[in-house]
Amino acid sequence: GASRDDRVRPRRRVSGSSMTPETMHLIELREQVLSRVQALLVEQLSVRRLPETIDPDAPLFGNGIGLDSVDSVELVIAIETDFGVTLPDGEELVSVQRSVNRIVDYVVSQKLAEQKAAP
Repeated sequence: GASRDDRVRPRRRVSGSSMTPETMHLIELREQVLSRVQALLVEQLSVRRLPETIDPDAPLFGNGIGLDSVDSVELVIAIETDFGVTLPDGEELVSVQRSVNRIVDYVVSQKLAEQKAAP
């Protein structure tokens, strides 16, 4: 049979010129927010990993990154302070705090909404 290497194709890079400025801005914003959220987990919540090694899809609580309910409150304060956004509460907050990527998606959506609202 085919070896694993034969089946795995390298990802084709999209050339920068074919992307719209909006798409490039969104990618850049998302990368900035992602690296900042990873850094906040290490700096503010004492997650003992290098920021870039934190899996953006890993659960923040339980067997994932291992945060607890006190960390949840500290994370809300850190995100709101650092990014100037207001996180939701109740069940919506639980959903937003499922993973780093969920937080990043929420912060990016808030930032884009702010930019559209600005004159």
